[in-house]
Amino acid sequence: MTALLEIRDLHLSMHSYEGAARVLDGVSLRVNKGEIWGLVGETGCGKSVTGLSVSRLLRTPPAEYTRGEILLDGTDVLTLDERQMRSLRGRRVGMIFQDPTTNLNPAFRIGTQLIDVALAAARHDPAILGLGRGAGRRARVAAARKLAIAMLTEVGIPAAESRLDDYPHQFSGGMRQRVLIAMALIGRPDLLIADEPTTALDVSVQAQILALLKQMVAAHDMGVVLITHNLGVVAQTCTHVAVMYAGTIVEQGPIRDVLGDPAHPYTQALMRAIPTRDVARGALQGLAGSVPNLIHPPRGCRFAPRCALARPSCAQPPAVHERAPGHRVACPVVEEAQHA
Repeated sequence: MTALLEIRDLHLSMHSYEGAARVLDGVSLRVNKGEIWGLVGETGCGKSVTGLSVSRLLRTPPAEYTRGEILLDGTDVLTLDERQMRSLRGRRVGMIFQDPTTNLNPAFRIGTQLIDVALAAARHDPAILGLGRGAGRRARVAAARKLAIAMLTEVGIPAAESRLDDYPHQFSGGMRQRVLIAMALIGRPDLLIADEPTTALDVSVQAQILALLKQMVAAHDMGVVLITHNLGVVAQTCTHVAVMYAGTIVEQGPIRDVLGDPAHPYTQALMRAIPTRDVARGALQGLAGSVPNLIHPPRGCRFAPRCALARPSCAQPPAVHERAPGHRVACPVVEEAQHA
């Protein structure tokens, strides 16, 4: 069966005056409808770059895709021109960006911004507005406004019709995030990329937004890639998780396998760094070191310089092996232990 999204062996370099940084190095991921994939890892590991690559929102140059494919329903988006990509953005692929403060235009009313997105999506699929191709401008704007009200209502904004005429500063942080979700979903996308959608929110609002995302997936049968640092958010929300380190996916699979029985030393280190009720004050284990310079990355396994289990075989690029159905790990130490 063709996956909704399949990333195959994706390599991406970012060119600078200091040299080319190998930001993505062989990323592979498969997302089906109805699945919520969490993409986790430290800052600088390539999570957001992976999400932006799906919609081709990185400027090329300085970005350069040197190898691999990004298949959306079997079509490689890396082979499409800009006109074709515009027909996919917002319509087939929706995106929720990190900060609603900077991703909502303060000079325009919320309704104006939502209606513009709806009209842009309807240029490629008039059925979104429930109108035929011959509908006039006035009818299309009226239908887009009606759709915007329905979407604001669906994401839990009360008195949606009157709030449509408010500016972003008149909404709280949580309400602005709901507006971004409505904006991402108004084109009825098949795939949603959510980049840190709850970072700036307090815990109670974060829980509401995550519950809303799960509700939207169930209602619209979408696939979701949720980019986050928070393993608690992943455990609460996602069906699958991919752990990224320095531009590579080191472990991926169903939540119950990866978080219930983590295999890669990096995943284990992230799990040990989570505070729990049982951890005494001062006993929380951090992860020494930092993500390497990707202009001159380590040979072989990129995590090896920080790994307590590293051995000479880690100097070679690690092969990906399947620990259990769907649970894949890229670590020679784990592979040797499994076959011992």
